[in-house]
Amino acid sequence: MKRLFDLCLLVVSAAIWVPSLGLVAGLVRLRLGSPVLFRQRRPGLNAKVFEVLKFRTMTGARDPEGQLLADAQRLTPFGRWLRSSSLDELPELINILKGEMSLVGPRPLLVQYLDRYTPEQARRHQALPGLTGWAQINGRNAISWEQKFALDVWYVDHQSVWLDLRILWLTIWRVLRRDGISAAGEATMPEFLGAVRGSGVRALGATSPP
Repeated sequence: MKRLFDLCLLVVSAAIWVPSLGLVAGLVRLRLGSPVLFRQRRPGLNAKVFEVLKFRTMTGARDPEGQLLADAQRLTPFGRWLRSSSLDELPELINILKGEMSLVGPRPLLVQYLDRYTPEQARRHQALPGLTGWAQINGRNAISWEQKFALDVWYVDHQSVWLDLRILWLTIWRVLRRDGISAAGEATMPEFLGAVRGSGVRALGATSPP
C-alpha cells in the first residue's frame, strides 16, 4: 500500500515536480556550477546503503591544506534559499521512484552514524527513509538528535497511509513557514556523536499526536 501510494502520488503530481526539477537544476548549474547533484551514500531500509540524490547547495571551497571549509563558509545565499525552501531535496523523488526511499519516513542520515545508535534508535531503519517525516513536522533541525530519533521510531510503530497524508499536508505548511531549517548556531545540524540516554523517551511522550 505504501509503495503504491508513493507511485500514484508521484504520477499525479508529475506535471508539477518534473518541470520544477529541471528549472532548479538549471539554476544550480548557473549559480554553483557543476556537479549539479550532490550524491552521498546513506543507509536505508534495514540499514542497506544506497546513494541519495540532492541538489548541490555548497561551494567546493577548501583551506590551504586542501580540506573542505566548514558548512557555514561554503553555504552560499542561494544555497541557503534552496535549503529553506526544501528545493534541494527534489532529486530524492528519483530515489523514491527507484524504491530506495518513500515520500514519508525517517530521513536518511550518514553511514557513520550506524554504530552510534542505541538498539531502540536503530529501529528507525525498519521503515524506508523518507523525503519528509514525523520528525520534520515536529521540529526538523531545531530539535535534538535524541528527540528526532524518538519521533522516527514512533513513526515506524504507527505508520499508515492516513498518517502519511497528514505528514505530507503539514510538511507543506512547515516549508512555507520555513520552520526548523537549522539547529541553533549551526548552518545545518551538528554531527551526531552518540546517544544521550533518556532524552528520547521524554521527546516521544511530548510529541505523540492527539
